[in-house]
Amino acid sequence: MLLDSERWLELRRFRVLHEAGATYAEIARETGLDWRTVKKYLEAEGPSVPPKPAPRSDLGRQVIKPWAHVIDAWLRAEILLKGAVIHERLVTQYGFPHTYQRVKLYLQQARPRIAEELGIAPSELARLHRRFEVVPGAQAQVDWGFEGGILTHVGIEKVYSFHMTLSYSRDPFCCFTTSQDITAFFECHRRAFAHFGGVPGSIVYDRTKTVVRHHVAPGKAVPLHPEAVAFAGHYDFDIDVLAAYRPTGKGRVERQVLIVRDHVLAGRSFSSLDDLDGAFMAWVPGRRAVTHRTHGEVIGVRAQRDHAALRPLPAKPYLVADRYLRHVGKDCLVAFDANLYSVPAQRVRHRQYVEVRATAATVAVHATVPDAAGVTLLAVHPRAIGRGARVVDPAHWQALPDGHTRATTTGEELNAAPPTCRRPDEVGGLTSLLRARAAQIQVVTRPLSFYDQIARTAPAAPAAPIQEAQEPS
Repeated sequence: MLLDSERWLELRRFRVLHEAGATYAEIARETGLDWRTVKKYLEAEGPSVPPKPAPRSDLGRQVIKPWAHVIDAWLRAEILLKGAVIHERLVTQYGFPHTYQRVKLYLQQARPRIAEELGIAPSELARLHRRFEVVPGAQAQVDWGFEGGILTHVGIEKVYSFHMTLSYSRDPFCCFTTSQDITAFFECHRRAFAHFGGVPGSIVYDRTKTVVRHHVAPGKAVPLHPEAVAFAGHYDFDIDVLAAYRPTGKGRVERQVLIVRDHVLAGRSFSSLDDLDGAFMAWVPGRRAVTHRTHGEVIGVRAQRDHAALRPLPAKPYLVADRYLRHVGKDCLVAFDANLYSVPAQRVRHRQYVEVRATAATVAVHATVPDAAGVTLLAVHPRAIGRGARVVDPAHWQALPDGHTRATTTGEELNAAPPTCRRPDEVGGLTSLLRARAAQIQVVTRPLSFYDQIARTAPAAPAAPIQEAQEPS
């Protein structure tokens, strides 16, 4: 069937015949059309050229026009805002009745226009990246997630989620911690290896301080943390650090962070880290039964090939220890990570430097100089959870004074004189507050005329004999 414009061009040639007297039926037989269609086009008044139909993009803009100013405002605030996010906000905030495709079509012309207004180069909008695929067991990706105050009601202020995803199958692992330090970071690695039953050939990281010693300019060799190098060497995997400004390099695990947050944590309450770990492990079988939309296979089936290609675990685990120098306090306590740990009083002194070696589970305190037997270890304590805790071994304080020799008295025993020297009139009163010997000294008594004679205010008179005090025998 011919289109409207083509019909018009076909019938245009027969307008002269119609004006010369040809009937609609005769013209219809020549064109193969119905006579009513011929009549419609030949009798229509208007310009000699039919109007062009509106392009599909114009139709899309007409549909979304009432919300176009809202979308433009969002793009001016964040030019790379995802279309799915825009559609979700339009539906929830403005009752948008149309599909995501309408938003997507509008963004195709709106995003470059807004970018030109903002002076953003087209190259910054492209953000193209090369999709890569790996063989089984070749790679895993690692990332952190911050779960906020999900356990504040039990006294834990911050909770972090550690994620490792096998790149070939997208088989996930997740565990929850209260710290992101190097000891917790690699302890989570050991748990992930045990979960998968092996070690991948390489692990992709971003430039986190637990892997990278310090940041360098793009294109420069990245200096790795010594403990990260030792851990990777023990478990026989390669460290793959992403290039700077390449956030798409570990999209598999970043997507997994959102999936776990939505499917495991959302709408639930937990009482401990063990509850969080248990919730994830209970969700894993259901996740492995899902057909992944990218590789098109069941995750659990593909994970079997992934697990079989992993490298074996070493016979002994490698325990990463974070090391710090600390002072010993007067109370024989060493401060570390906002908590206090005791050391033996007989082996340290105030302000002495000691080395704290902290793992995810323990805190060991070592002397910087070995003793006569060549031993540096002073104490080992379980690592405290949270802040403000005091972890004390009572045996460390045995050499310190505990006050058991201190005694008190009312003083009566010291003030009491021997029975042979004590007189009844000296019992009680102020004499009990004086020393026993001084309390028995007699005070000399003189008449007032004696003082007048001294002052020469009265005639001299014979002075009364002075009674000298006699010392007690």
